[in-house]
Amino acid sequence: MSIQQPYRIKTIKEYHKILGIGNPQHPMISVIDLAETTPYKSEESIKVIFDFYIISLKKVEAGKVHYGYGQQKYDFDDGILFFTAPNQVFSFKADGNFKSSGSMLLIHPDFLWGHPLAKTIRKYDFFNYAVNEALFVSGKEELVLKSFIHNIEQEYHSHIDTFSESIMISQIESFLNYSDRFYMRQFLTRKISGNRILDRLEKILDDYFNDEDLISKGLPTVHYVAGLLNCSPNYLSGVLKTLTGRNTQQHIHEKVIEKAKEKLSTTTLTIGEIAFELGFEYPQSFSKLFKSKTDLTPVEFRASFN
Repeated sequence: MSIQQPYRIKTIKEYHKILGIGNPQHPMISVIDLAETTPYKSEESIKVIFDFYIISLKKVEAGKVHYGYGQQKYDFDDGILFFTAPNQVFSFKADGNFKSSGSMLLIHPDFLWGHPLAKTIRKYDFFNYAVNEALFVSGKEELVLKSFIHNIEQEYHSHIDTFSESIMISQIESFLNYSDRFYMRQFLTRKISGNRILDRLEKILDDYFNDEDLISKGLPTVHYVAGLLNCSPNYLSGVLKTLTGRNTQQHIHEKVIEKAKEKLSTTTLTIGEIAFELGFEYPQSFSKLFKSKTDLTPVEFRASFN
């Protein structure tokens, strides 16, 4: 029996096309009215990986939908708000009567680079695989969250100027902070199952790249990561390939690029200094990897913020 590989959606424009709506007004951020979309209906579970953040503020009006998040089922029967981060596996299937209402906020990670939120957004617990339930909000709380989405949509529909990006990011940050407050009630009672390989891998890589001794340690190897997860390198890469479509080395490279973008956009370190801080022996190797993953050299990426 063949195992279905996840389908990767790389751009917000591509997702607009899949949903049957017009092109986004802004390539890096978009608000989608679910009433305008054509919902996918299938008895087969579809696996998707997005290259951008999705915040869904929605209600199921009719029918039944089944969601999966990482390796776990997602509790969304009555929930209204849930979050997915780039490179996470999201699966769903819906019956023929499925209908939903509400909004989705799509945010490409590159929209945040150069702002503090680029570093802090993944600190919000609800973007982690460990959270496998939707957020239940009251009518009053829902109005608060909708106001931020409305403000973001209005801003990118108006004349874009030098203030627009900062204004939209401040609205995103306020939305996340309020969501964190509303989620606190559920964090007190929810059960988090352990030993989920994707969640553990993410934490291992975060801890590794946040270590001040990274220069002397060098880049993490597949063998090193597999050892911490108590499995063989081949087994780990096989599991990750099935779940996400990417092997262990590709996951390591994704984390390298994430940290590199953070340093390029928020520090004045030279390219060589950044390469050494990320564990590269030679700056040329760092630049080559960065170019292969982003289609930009580190210098070109940094210049886009000046």
